Amino acid sequence: MKRMFAAAALMAALALAGCGQSPAPETAAADEAAADTAARATPATVPTEPASTVAAPVPAAPGAPSFAVVYPGGAVSGPATIAQGPDGPGGILSFTTDATPDTVVAFYRQRAEAAGLASVMAMNQGEARAYGAAAEDGSSRLLRVVATPVENGPTSVQLDWTAGG
Repeated sequence: MKRMFAAAALMAALALAGCGQSPAPETAAADEAAADTAARATPATVPTEPASTVAAPVPAAPGAPSFAVVYPGGAVSGPATIAQGPDGPGGILSFTTDATPDTVVAFYRQRAEAAGLASVMAMNQGEARAYGAAAEDGSSRLLRVVATPVENGPTSVQLDWTAGG
């Protein structure tokens, strides 16, 4: 139960951190440095098989941006909740995976950067990990992920995004 509240608190912090504000330069640099450290400490998750045999990522919802996909092998717990807001379409998806929280965050960080998003937040609380990225081009594209290990179970992941307008 404590982990559920911790994950909820992390999501609330992420949501507030991404509310249309650019991070202060020193905050962004510190968050990026923390994310870089986490990525270096995490084993690479890039498949070694030829590209033709690796399954394409599954979008988190129809029309979701390229950075909002289900983690490979993730077990989705239900359909994504989709909404249209002032910053464009977005959604929230929950799923579980056998991957560690660090590996999940590294995967989404790589996808976000490939889509042109910049790291704006990285947070660790106990074994839970959170990450946020935003577009710097004014398009309002956002990605937030919280990965929380479940005792004697898989990692619980909540992914939310805004596609921008």
